[in-house]
Amino acid sequence: MSRVLIFSGTTEGRMLSNTLAAANIDNDVCVATEYGKITADETSCVNLISKRLDRDEMISLIRENSYDLIVDATHPFAMLVTENIKDAAVETKTEYIRLKRDLNTDSLEYDINYFDTNEECAKALNDSTGNILLTTGSKELKTYIEEISDKDRVYVRVLPGTESLGICEENNISGKHIIAMQGPFSVELNSAIIKQFDIKNLVTKMSGRAGGYEEKLIAAKENKAKIFAIKSDVNDLGTSYDEVVKQVFERFEVMPETSFDITLAGIGMGNTANSTLEVKERIDKADIILGAKRLIAPYEAKLEKREYYLKDQIIPYIRELKERYSHLMHIRIVVLLSGDCGFYSGCTKLYAALKEMRGVGIGKIDILPGISSISYLSSKIGQTYDDALIFSMHGIDVKNLSKKIRTNKKIFTLTSGLSDLKNIAEAAMGLQVRITAGCNFSYDNESIETYLPEEIKKIDKEALYTCFIYNEEPERLPLFSGISDGEFTRAKVPMTKEEIRTLSVSKLHLYDGAVVYDIGSGSGSVSVQIASVSDEISVYAIEQKEEAYGLTIENAEKFGLENIKCIKAKAPEGFNNLPAPTHAFIGGSSGNLKEILDKLHEMNPKVRVVLNAISLETISEIKDVVSSYELINDEIVQLQVSRAKRIGNYNLMQAENPVWICAFEFK
Repeated sequence: MSRVLIFSGTTEGRMLSNTLAAANIDNDVCVATEYGKITADETSCVNLISKRLDRDEMISLIRENSYDLIVDATHPFAMLVTENIKDAAVETKTEYIRLKRDLNTDSLEYDINYFDTNEECAKALNDSTGNILLTTGSKELKTYIEEISDKDRVYVRVLPGTESLGICEENNISGKHIIAMQGPFSVELNSAIIKQFDIKNLVTKMSGRAGGYEEKLIAAKENKAKIFAIKSDVNDLGTSYDEVVKQVFERFEVMPETSFDITLAGIGMGNTANSTLEVKERIDKADIILGAKRLIAPYEAKLEKREYYLKDQIIPYIRELKERYSHLMHIRIVVLLSGDCGFYSGCTKLYAALKEMRGVGIGKIDILPGISSISYLSSKIGQTYDDALIFSMHGIDVKNLSKKIRTNKKIFTLTSGLSDLKNIAEAAMGLQVRITAGCNFSYDNESIETYLPEEIKKIDKEALYTCFIYNEEPERLPLFSGISDGEFTRAKVPMTKEEIRTLSVSKLHLYDGAVVYDIGSGSGSVSVQIASVSDEISVYAIEQKEEAYGLTIENAEKFGLENIKCIKAKAPEGFNNLPAPTHAFIGGSSGNLKEILDKLHEMNPKVRVVLNAISLETISEIKDVVSSYELINDEIVQLQVSRAKRIGNYNLMQAENPVWICAFEFK
């Protein structure tokens, strides 16, 4: 039976064994210690051999099992072991591949003290000051302990196996100076160890990315610890991990199906300290990391990282990965997103697009939450947001901003930048309002300041501000939708009276997101009443007469309703280029009722229509026109209102004209 022998004990060796096993390629994994066996994964395709072998024992093992291929995935510094494996392969005439660890760190800038040997490094450390962390392994401990005069300065990080701990004991290293853990380690854990033990000098081998080398360098740099690195002599030897997998698959004629597990991770404010432990763990294990430049900067991926965060960037990229890494069975992708994935995040569209992808092997798609800038600002200023209005202005056209500020005590909002902040200030002028604006959360240049609206005019710093708006005396809106006739600006233009207007709007059966045509808007009283129901309703007031058109604009501005758009045109010609209506109120048709209804039906056969009529001629016209359609949910109400008029000591009722209200939907 075809079988591969992997000399392992490294991260790459474990990865290779698991990849081959997933492709049903049998492999024996040889590790030098019992602890190496514990950390490996034994399956039906994987047999673990836990024993330190010399050259002759390797030859015997290879001959006994007749391996088709030998892969040397031992540590770059285990040069003697590599020479023995090579000799054994030659002696047994077995194909040999050396798996090269990626030691490249050219993309990072560090002040590193390089040494050719551990002896040279130990001598240099003896001239240093401050505590020392040795991460070079247990076998080199004796060299350092013998050379460094002040042993209390030395802390060692070794594998939690009996062999490593025994070497520590032999060199008289006390328990409180031993950190026994299995690596590789994240930047955060390295940093925590450096801080805990007040490390000023970190000693490491140039063990490559898979060995956690860069994570040590980043943590040391962040904590201003000096870096002492032992050079490797095997930088340019062997074959890359991807190429090794490809060669093995080709040899065994395996065509793997690459699958992608994708994590959409809310990274919080950007500072790594704000991420959840679960997010950090996914990043540590990621093969590929995607996101905005500032978010991905602190991290390194096993394969690659890209400055991609938009759906239109990521979807084609994943399809490209399918071709480029076709020899890999499983790829873990982490997309880093600012703030919280569930709060005005690009995560929503990206998640939907990923769910729709076909033919690329998408496996699990996980969403991990982060800390939103709203919750961060809330905690910083001691203001809760459970009783606040929350919305985003970031790339969003927010309707009725002044009304929102005028009628809410507490508002939290995201902005697109300085222009949005100034728009907030403009909308808050004349009100008893304080605006707290924060930016660069979690970074050294974080800023959180509170201003009066007029003070914001002086701000010239461009930033993505998160704002808290506090209105000491918010205006109380009535719970019913009625607006008194006296509140409107009046002229000689006819106006639908309050009682008729209120009932007519009620008969429209409005909902959030409705698109409403007010046809023959007159003074604009109906448009204002509809737009006041919800900021999420869009009203198109269509009026052909100049005076009435101007009056509609004036009343819309008076009530601060930005969700009314006034159109000077005759209906139905004025409907051109407008979104299809969900509702229509017809207060005046100028004799074009049939044409108007035909056009409404054409634009949306399910539109809800309400008509008002006073004259018998209009009522007759409605009857004739409506009879040509099949209607549902239709109703006709005749309403007459009488108002009290005071004459002397008496209130005499004075009748208004009766009004017919006709409401229906096309079937």
